[in-house]
Amino acid sequence: MGEKVAAGQFDLSDRQRYREKLQKCLTGLERLLREKRFDRPKNLMGVEIELNLAGPDGMPKMLNGEVLERIASRDFQTELAMFNLEVNIAPHRLGGRVFDRLAEELRTSLAYADRKAGEVDAGIVMIGILPTLDRDDLVSSNLSEVDRYTLLNDQIVAARGEDFRLDIDGVEHLVCTSKSIVPEAACTSVQLHLQVTPARFADVWNAAQAASAAQIAMGANSPFLFGHELWRESRPPLFQQSTDTRPPELQAQGVRPRTWFGERWISSAYDLFEENLRYFPALLPICDDEEPLEIIEAGGVPRLGELVLHNGTVYRWNRPVYGIADGLPHLRVENRVLPAGPTITDVIANAAFYYGLVRALAEESRPVWTRLPFAAAEANFDAACRYGIDARFVWPRRGRYGGTGEVDAVTLVRDELLPLAAAGLDAWGVEAADRDLYLGVIEERCRRRVNGASWQAATFHRALERGLSREAALAATTRRYAELMHGGEPVHTWPVGLPEPVPLG
Repeated sequence: MGEKVAAGQFDLSDRQRYREKLQKCLTGLERLLREKRFDRPKNLMGVEIELNLAGPDGMPKMLNGEVLERIASRDFQTELAMFNLEVNIAPHRLGGRVFDRLAEELRTSLAYADRKAGEVDAGIVMIGILPTLDRDDLVSSNLSEVDRYTLLNDQIVAARGEDFRLDIDGVEHLVCTSKSIVPEAACTSVQLHLQVTPARFADVWNAAQAASAAQIAMGANSPFLFGHELWRESRPPLFQQSTDTRPPELQAQGVRPRTWFGERWISSAYDLFEENLRYFPALLPICDDEEPLEIIEAGGVPRLGELVLHNGTVYRWNRPVYGIADGLPHLRVENRVLPAGPTITDVIANAAFYYGLVRALAEESRPVWTRLPFAAAEANFDAACRYGIDARFVWPRRGRYGGTGEVDAVTLVRDELLPLAAAGLDAWGVEAADRDLYLGVIEERCRRRVNGASWQAATFHRALERGLSREAALAATTRRYAELMHGGEPVHTWPVGLPEPVPLG
């Protein structure tokens, strides 16, 4: 949520005025869609990566203000907590050697940021959840010093009216409470943007929803929180629970959480924006002076500021985005399911798999969402988060008999989804060298049944077997992870365990 907002209190009339303004924005969006006023397709994609700051001991460092001052680049921004940063890569056109170019840009940017962080005895760690985070690290005093984060925290806390309860039952069971939304800052992710035309939006969004379980199964990288081994990808349950404005009574009534998968396949981008208004009260009811309908009437392009701001406080795993570039409105699908890391090669492989798979699924003659119940897609997403690369999914059967069947994630990806992703990358015009290199990384993860989460868990257990305490094992796993991450070889090649100590003498 990149809006610049000023901290302050809202009175009762603010919400009513905001709701009316939101409705005008939604009417304006509907009119822009009906009149086909959107930008023509440019095959543009973009990447954002959230990062952690940690010291040489593997422990989090609350220094993002000092590090950003030293980096002094508009590509890097604050995130929710003082141990977070975000790097934004400028949009690229899908095609040619785009993934190699992205990898090179990221290597340059992150190496520079890591050097600057080193000046204050910190380093960049690209991981879904930093294993060494403690409950005492995730408190409101460690919020980044930015008004919008303080304001968002205050509004979500006020809406909930009581402590947040974290209850994640995985390999181990974590139950605790928090007085703020700051535990959400533990979740560091990769966001993949794809600009699409309104006519293609629903197909791409539906395809992204169907693909999200396979993305997580291949890319899970968040098995630990507060010293507990939980789900292989613990970000989704943590994010949902740490931003949940619903006390238990509203949950029991079926009120929807602000972090959610959704509940149906869609037929238009309008469906998602309309749902956001219908289901979710405003958290930041800040109005500007724009009159969107008057601007459209005059042939102009409205910012739809209230709609954009409200949309940024509903945390869909595939989020619709309205934006303006070069004076023209456009729509994007923002894919938010992936954790950060482990290496740049892994991040780019995950991106290549996503962009290829979504293109192919969106263009199938019998799309997957016409053959797979939405509830099954949601259940697949949950299974992928819990079990990672060992998950089992419900998926449409191939062949004339149709229906759905159960299949393990590795078999589905290797036999069906990787060939689709390759065809999708070909359709984007991506060169064969990039396609084969990065989809080859996903194939090797399948072959070895390894991803970031499985490596972290295996290395942690090896450290325990060597006699380390849990805290020491998590810190040693984090240090080893950071070392291998900076080495740059993809995670499926990483040796499990800690290096043997070198004997003295």
